[in-house]
Amino acid sequence: MKKEILVLFLLMVGVILPVISAQEDKTVCFVYFTGVGCPHCAKTDPVLVDLLKKYPNTVAIEYEIYQQGENAQLLLEYNNKYNSGLGVPLIILSKEKHIAGDYPILNNLDIITKAERNSCPLINGSSVDFENLDLIGLPGKPKIWMNNRILIKVNEGENNELLRSLLTSYNISSVLEGVNYKIVDPQPVPLSGKNIYFENAIELKGWIFQWNGEKIDTYENQTDQNTTEENVNKTTYKNQTDQNTTGEEIKTKLTFVKLISLAAVDAVNPCALTVLTLMLIAILTYNPKKKRNVLLAGLAFTISVFVMYLFYGLIIIKFFQVVQTLTAIRLWLYKILGFSAIILGILNIKDFARYKPGGFATEMPLSLRPKVKKIISGITSPKGAFGVGIFVTLFLLPCTIGPYVIAGGILSAYEIIKTIPPLLLYNLIFVMPMIAITLIIYAGFAKVEDVSGWKKKNIRKLHLIAGIIMLLLGTAMLLGFV
Repeated sequence: MKKEILVLFLLMVGVILPVISAQEDKTVCFVYFTGVGCPHCAKTDPVLVDLLKKYPNTVAIEYEIYQQGENAQLLLEYNNKYNSGLGVPLIILSKEKHIAGDYPILNNLDIITKAERNSCPLINGSSVDFENLDLIGLPGKPKIWMNNRILIKVNEGENNELLRSLLTSYNISSVLEGVNYKIVDPQPVPLSGKNIYFENAIELKGWIFQWNGEKIDTYENQTDQNTTEENVNKTTYKNQTDQNTTGEEIKTKLTFVKLISLAAVDAVNPCALTVLTLMLIAILTYNPKKKRNVLLAGLAFTISVFVMYLFYGLIIIKFFQVVQTLTAIRLWLYKILGFSAIILGILNIKDFARYKPGGFATEMPLSLRPKVKKIISGITSPKGAFGVGIFVTLFLLPCTIGPYVIAGGILSAYEIIKTIPPLLLYNLIFVMPMIAITLIIYAGFAKVEDVSGWKKKNIRKLHLIAGIIMLLLGTAMLLGFV
């Protein structure tokens, strides 16, 4: 009887083990490149997250390249080995199977859902089954999604088997027995257009692990000493979180410093001041006794410029966001913007050293001035000032667009809706001299001719101020100081 039981047991083992092995071999693994703020990724990110929940044996190694700069270089290296392209979103399963673009991915999800298995494509061009994947050796800062759980690499770590077990095990508590970890507050995982929230989180050496469902009972299974250590760890993590939050605040503040600097350069642009004074002269010449028209016309002109430049700003930002789906451009964009700022600075300083009206990229071209003057000379009312202001902004663009393009490039890293407040601030600073000149003339503190004369007298100094600001800002951007 015992012999029969033993034979039966061996038969069962012989049947079950191959089944278990076959299940393990059915893991489908792929690499996914995305970018937070990419409008195309906003269509694919949530769909893939839902797919990973529905198919628990599917593993996604995500590389976010917009906020994680170190991941961007990996896209180039994968392209060298897989010829996968430089656009995002991008899924890579093998050298023969990779999909780029939102609609191609959404229309070909069966390449994942119907696959029996797929090895993880590595950056060197080889592949390995997930069960043998060197998780801690993955380059950059990947996020590994599987089974409604996520591993986030934050630093160098160790213990591949532990990390793999956290993603695959039914009982997370048993995996963590005897393991040094600390419980932390779950942090939202950013996708393009939304965040994913988890219920639980722990910090291991070099990794953050977050998951939904099973909770870890930290009080019944730990001594008072361990509980104290846990509290210390929580405090430490909170401090780290506060530091990270502070880092984001500093980044935001630096962005505003750059924008204010660029707006200040734009505001003292002789081109815009010239157009305003020409318009005010036209208004006063037509009816010198109605100074109220000066106020209304100046404000109407300023408002029209403000509205049109806000519109142009949104177009510039959207253009950069579309262009940045070609990641090779995005990798160099910030340096290109910094280099452009340096060139504009040099051109403005050149105008200080050797001034010549109509300087390239710093003033309105001489060929456009007669046309603009003719248009402005026909202004006879505030209503006309508003209409002409809209039209004249097209002529202002050649001499004011430089700093604005750089500002648009900086803001293109944010979602379009979040760029509106800084754009409003930029354009408010840009039109402040127009408002000031209008009020000064209306109040009788100065005549239009005085303002025009002051501008001509100090035009070289204005170019010098603008040149120094742009040169310093561009240098700081290239060196990574801001």
